[in-house]
This record gives sequence, structure tokens and C-alpha cells, in this order.
Amino acid sequence: MADYNALVGDIASEVNGFIGASVVDLNSGMTLATRSARPDFDLEVASAYNSEMVKGKFRTVEALGLSSELEDMLLTLSDQLHLIKLINKETFIYVAAEKSKTNLALLRTAVVLQFKKHGV
Repeated sequence: MADYNALVGDIASEVNGFIGASVVDLNSGMTLATRSARPDFDLEVASAYNSEMVKGKFRTVEALGLSSELEDMLLTLSDQLHLIKLINKETFIYVAAEKSKTNLALLRTAVVLQFKKHGV
């Protein structure tokens, strides 16, 4: 099993405009590791709500009878990018970054490279 604290720490150092990241247990919505650059950015709340969104997407894929597997989800806000990337069917990582300091390609690349580095 990967060291999730090291994973989020390395993502924090690699993503320009990093706001926060958490590794989340999908079933409970509880965080397994967190790192935040902003004390007012509540990763516990974001993680719990994001787990419901991921579960909803799993239900959508099933309802549509798709054979595809969910890999990641992206939310774009006016000033932020939020990436949710599945680690496995029970766990995902959530990363938030400032939109003005990074872009989707750089954010995804940083996360994928750290997944490889940490054997995720």
C-alpha cells in the first residue's frame, strides 16, 4: 500500500497554485491523508461531499449500462480546478488548485507522475 501522506505531500510540492489534497475512503467519505495550503479550506467537508459525487457517478455509469471504468472527474470553478482521480474502487484522491497558476494538463500530469512514483 502506498504512503498516502507522502503522496499528497509530493503532489502539494509539484502543483503550482496548490490549495489542498486528500486521499478519501469512498464508502465512508473519511480522509486517509490530507495536505492544505489554506487553513480555511476544509478538506474534511470537501472529501465527504466528493465521495457522494463519485458514488453518484458510479451509479450513473451502472444505470447507463456502460462497460467503461471511471478514471477521474474534473470540476472547474471560476478561479479553481478540482481533480478527483480514482486510486481504486474504494479510494480516490482529490486535488484543488488555483486556476490562474496551473491548467488541467499540468494538474493531471503532476498527479499521474506522483501516482507512478508512489506505486499507486
